[in-house]
Amino acid sequence: MASAITLAADAPTLSAANTGFMLICSALVMLMTPGLAFFYGGMVRVKSTLNMLMMSFISLGIVTILWVLYGFSLAFGTDSGGIIGWSSDYVGLSGIGLTQLWDGYTIPIYVFAVFQLMFAIITPALISGALADRVKFTAWALFVALWATVVYFPVAHWVWGAGGWAFELGVIDFAGGTAVHINAGAAALGVILVIGKRVGFKKDPMRPHSLPLVMLGAGLLWFGWFGFNAGSWLGNDDGVGALMFVNTQVATAAAMLAWLIYEKIRHGAFTTLGAASGAVAGLVAITPSGGSCSPLGAIAIGAIAGLLCAMAVGLKYKFGYDDSLDVVGVHLVGGVVGSILIGFFATGGGQSDVAGLFYGGGLAQLWKQLAGVGVVLAYSLIASAILAFLIDKTIGMRVSEDEEVAGIDQVEHAETAYDFSGAGGGAASRTVAPAPAQGVAESKKVDA
Repeated sequence: MASAITLAADAPTLSAANTGFMLICSALVMLMTPGLAFFYGGMVRVKSTLNMLMMSFISLGIVTILWVLYGFSLAFGTDSGGIIGWSSDYVGLSGIGLTQLWDGYTIPIYVFAVFQLMFAIITPALISGALADRVKFTAWALFVALWATVVYFPVAHWVWGAGGWAFELGVIDFAGGTAVHINAGAAALGVILVIGKRVGFKKDPMRPHSLPLVMLGAGLLWFGWFGFNAGSWLGNDDGVGALMFVNTQVATAAAMLAWLIYEKIRHGAFTTLGAASGAVAGLVAITPSGGSCSPLGAIAIGAIAGLLCAMAVGLKYKFGYDDSLDVVGVHLVGGVVGSILIGFFATGGGQSDVAGLFYGGGLAQLWKQLAGVGVVLAYSLIASAILAFLIDKTIGMRVSEDEEVAGIDQVEHAETAYDFSGAGGGAASRTVAPAPAQGVAESKKVDA
């Protein structure tokens, strides 16, 4: 009886503080997808702005519904063979009690489910940056639905689900270096190898049309990433979430500075696009590693990621793959760097007692990290390429060359991002302005 009383006393109880904290973190992560839309939207040409925004926003709709119907069950249900999960109570989120706790934690299952939903939403949205200017919106929407089902949900189970093979192996991924960033970056590479280059790649100028929009998006991403990272500890009781919060800021700052220094040496200027891209590279790299390293280690990880990602974005010109907005160069490379460096910089005093090579832990953790990186990268790249190929051969993945040159916003959305004529943005404008009086028309001719 005494032992039963002890066990009952030790059982987790619902924490209002942790529940509120996690709901706030969930909202922060949700904001990252619109932030990503602005980040990407500013980086494309004017004629693709709305399409770029919509490629992120549609993920909010599609993935949310799939997550409720079966995605949460596949990712976090009872394990089957280390590959996939399934729990009938999670289908439709219908068999979950209001105060039923996520196993081992002090937050309700509903809170955990909605927090993880926001990760599931932003991951396919990240892929969209590699495909700018040239993909049919219907094809993209279908790809998001299939990719989430075939790739994201299983990989999330591998990495974070109890019984998932990477989880059981001991691969450390605090908040998504493998499941989110390597997954999305490898998928982007797989798709662009199938659908090919934009018209005019390496010939026409394809500069960002709005760097202020890029900086706004980067700022929203940086802000939301505190929820993304610190919230992934699912509570705030032991200081690990606070360590992750600090390391997120530190690594991002170091990566931004490293990117700018490289840019100044290589190209002779400190650019706003470089500052924004460097910050995102740091955020990506610290995502898997920030719970296991010290702030000094976070500086090193951020600086290494900023430098390597800055170097990597130019590889598309060398190897001839058209990664429009550098998803491969930033998310794939940054995710690989952050995940592997855990094997060197893990202190053993953060999220676990696992130490890396620089802290006396030998090579054991490094091999585990390499295994996680390699399998996720290969699976996502191959599966994504197959999905893109199947869609391309059925409904077609790309708009026509003429439509791409004319502008995908008008073709796919019947709108334009900026109304320079004063006549409205497209199909949304249904009223026709009356013809001006003769005197007004004549006066405009004179003014012109």
